[in-house]
Amino acid sequence: MRHLNKLFVGALLLAGLHAQAQDEDNPWAIGFGVNAVSTRFGAASEFGDQFSGFFKTDEYWNVLPSVSYLSVSRHVGDGFTFGITGSVNKIDKLVSRVPGTQDYIVTDPGDVTYYGVDGTIKYGFLQKSWFNPFVHVGGGYTWIDEQGNGTVNGGIGVNFWFSENVGLTLQSTYKHTFEDQAEANVPRHIQHFAGLTFKFGGKDTDGDGIYDKDDACPNEPGLKQFQGCPDTDGDGIPDKDDACPQEAGLQEFQGCPDKDGDGIPDKDDACPDVAGPKSLNGCPDKDGDGIADKDDKCPDVAGPKENGGCPWPDRDKDGVLDKDDLCPDVPGTKANRGCPEVTEEVVKKLNEYAKTILFNSGKATFKDETMPVLNSMLAIFKEYPQARFSIEGHTDSDGSNALNQTLSENRAAAVKTFLVTNGIKEDRLESVGFGETKPIASNKNAKGKAQNRRVEIKLIKTE
Repeated sequence: MRHLNKLFVGALLLAGLHAQAQDEDNPWAIGFGVNAVSTRFGAASEFGDQFSGFFKTDEYWNVLPSVSYLSVSRHVGDGFTFGITGSVNKIDKLVSRVPGTQDYIVTDPGDVTYYGVDGTIKYGFLQKSWFNPFVHVGGGYTWIDEQGNGTVNGGIGVNFWFSENVGLTLQSTYKHTFEDQAEANVPRHIQHFAGLTFKFGGKDTDGDGIYDKDDACPNEPGLKQFQGCPDTDGDGIPDKDDACPQEAGLQEFQGCPDKDGDGIPDKDDACPDVAGPKSLNGCPDKDGDGIADKDDKCPDVAGPKENGGCPWPDRDKDGVLDKDDLCPDVPGTKANRGCPEVTEEVVKKLNEYAKTILFNSGKATFKDETMPVLNSMLAIFKEYPQARFSIEGHTDSDGSNALNQTLSENRAAAVKTFLVTNGIKEDRLESVGFGETKPIASNKNAKGKAQNRRVEIKLIKTE
């Protein structure tokens, strides 16, 4: 035990001079050293008395003066470590309590051999410190000569790390058997351990001094301030985050340069040597029409993109641009999309025909005798292929409002369908029903009702 005390003092001196790395850096550990077994703790009947002879090493401890334990463990994160320990010792001091008293006797069982195999779960504190205390629980099996018992274990310990990989471990483990102390093959006891622990398993593939688990670029040597990643162009941005790793650039552009200073990095700038707005990918726009000069057919005159940056022409000078003018070579009106206007006389004639359209009673189908009227209207619509019209349906007051509304809509739609079926473009026509809401005569007599059952045609004018 004299040698163990010297080893402990030396460890404390070294520990004050060195810091150790976290276990995550080197997850594997192997330890070896000496162990001591004391049955005094388990023989006590009262809790307070169990510790009264804890440090009486010469009186109660069994120590094999050689390497007598070997442990292997694996750190799994969050301070937890799993491991297994094998130990051997010689028992020449077996402590038992005199029944009915608090007196203890020490007997020599004949220099028997002690073997132990134990699994351990440890939880360590102060993971980043050279001083690393821990608690542990586990279980195992212990033999004294050929007689054995299973045990449930628990205890405390501490690591003093000399360096990143080497430390001194001191540990005390209480091994509990559930059999009576006097009858058990292996009595309850405490086993103490003192030895060296070596950690290993940390990997640094690129040799830059940063472990792979902490190295954002484990296959390329790099700098510590960049988590092991290189910065080839020296612009303070690691290559992994640098969109232009071979050219020094600015942080705001992910390491890319901006030669023309227009706020657009050269790699995204369609005109990197001439300043221009971001909306045009960094290219200038002299006429301010929103089209970059390089794509503008008329760079000095503003014009729409649809016409290549040039103004739209108006050949007939009617105020309707050729692109919107259905009659670009004949002056017309905006209301008629650049074509000559439909006269009031034409609209009047259409309505004279419309008033004579006859429907089957209560339906939206035409009577046979009305077909000539519809064909006459069709001919007029075809004379003005650019004009747009609204077809309106009306009814008398007979029947419910809802039925009359539906009937008026259906009759107006029937006229529209006839015209579309016979060659009039659908986008020129609208149909709408007003039911009985817009009478032009009295609904109290048959003549007035006949006038109210009508179709009207209106010219749609565009402002």
